[in-house]
Amino acid sequence: MGEPWAIRGLDLHLDLDRRRKAASLEEALRAAVRDGRLEAGTRLPASRTLSADLGIARNVVAEVYGVLVAEGWLEARVGAGTWVAARHGAGAEASGVESQPRLPESGLDLRGGIPDASSFPRREWAASARRAALDLPASAFGYGPPQGSLALRATLAEYLARTRGVWADDTRIAVTRGFGAGLATVARSLVVRGARRIAVEEYGHEAHRGILRAAGLDVVALAVDGDGAVVSRLGGLAVDAVLLTPAHQFPTGVALSPSRRLEVAAWAERTGALIIEDDYDGEFRYDRRAIGALQSLAPEHVVYLGTASKSLAPAVGLGWAVVPERLATEFAAQFVAVNGIADVLNQSTLDAFMKAHEYDRTVRRRRAEYRSRRELLERRVAAELHGCRVSGMRAGLHCLVEMPSGRDEREVTSVARRFGVRLDGLGSFRLGDASELRAPAMVVGYGAPATHRFEAALDRAIAAVRAELERSTTTDRT
Repeated sequence: MGEPWAIRGLDLHLDLDRRRKAASLEEALRAAVRDGRLEAGTRLPASRTLSADLGIARNVVAEVYGVLVAEGWLEARVGAGTWVAARHGAGAEASGVESQPRLPESGLDLRGGIPDASSFPRREWAASARRAALDLPASAFGYGPPQGSLALRATLAEYLARTRGVWADDTRIAVTRGFGAGLATVARSLVVRGARRIAVEEYGHEAHRGILRAAGLDVVALAVDGDGAVVSRLGGLAVDAVLLTPAHQFPTGVALSPSRRLEVAAWAERTGALIIEDDYDGEFRYDRRAIGALQSLAPEHVVYLGTASKSLAPAVGLGWAVVPERLATEFAAQFVAVNGIADVLNQSTLDAFMKAHEYDRTVRRRRAEYRSRRELLERRVAAELHGCRVSGMRAGLHCLVEMPSGRDEREVTSVARRFGVRLDGLGSFRLGDASELRAPAMVVGYGAPATHRFEAALDRAIAAVRAELERSTTTDRT
């Protein structure tokens, strides 16, 4: 290690290693913040000043400041320099349990399936909330129907039939507290009916698998290929139900082929099994008309689950379930236990919002925005990441960036986090061993960042992938 260097005016010493100046400066500053030698709100010297004090290049200091700002250790104030950021979870660190570095609140999140919350239609939502509150009769402010607002259920029945081809009326629809609550209710209903095993696509959300297990179901993996879930294997799995994302498989980005849609519907009708359809982003298709819901092929054998989280924002906290008549009794019995009391005011706001066609307008605006982001991503990958390609339908809020064989997804995730952007590898979504050898790939969500921050997030993600490509190339040569 090198000799101690004092930061001017702070009487603080940092140990730097001359062989790894940037890395050791990062480590020293993090340690100073973590152990309290640099308190929150402390202004750090300008990069020019600190570089002179330490005898290292100014661009090294500027780079380190940038990394620590991205990680949330420091914050940059325009025209006012660089400061030590307030740290959450300091108590845990003091007790010896080190927390993860906090990411900046800058919208640099490229995880799959997350919408742009900054573009939430606040004015239109507020107008709908006001209209709903003024128009509701006094009786509506009491305890509403357990399965949700009658008005909203009727509006949803019309909307889902018009936009997704769902066969339903308001008696089959329940308004849920988001997708997770709907899935939990269905899973518990299946267990009451004697179900024990459920198939899920081998790539998917671990949170959803956890919900199914918590209800008492054994979860088994169903292979996924270029035509979606390999539903021909369901017979050999001896399952009572299957959870599918047929319109846009998450996260591989493929659609369930027409022949497989017919095949799985026939399987359910023949065996009496249940299909749970997760239509999480079916409204966002960019290259052609959106694929209709699988539910229309076998309404008595499919539970259709949707949510306002992708079209509006997760904070809305509402989803919906279209339930076959044969599951209705068990579903109703489990519903209140999972969902609690109906959120009548919020549901009435959504009803007013949809009746004013603001929901349709919001979807159209976002469809255009996300399409342009997807196209920009494709151009950047083609131009800047040699050997990589974008795969998956032109739909939804994410795609895959496939890398050459031998590249490490976890390394890209780690480097991306250092650069201040969240990014997941395809392997992190896998249940058990994949049925076929897949190229390493990153799941890149292009929905979450605000419009003015998307290119900055994309810059960092591309830099993280390029760093892994270069690292692997250097390793191969040696």
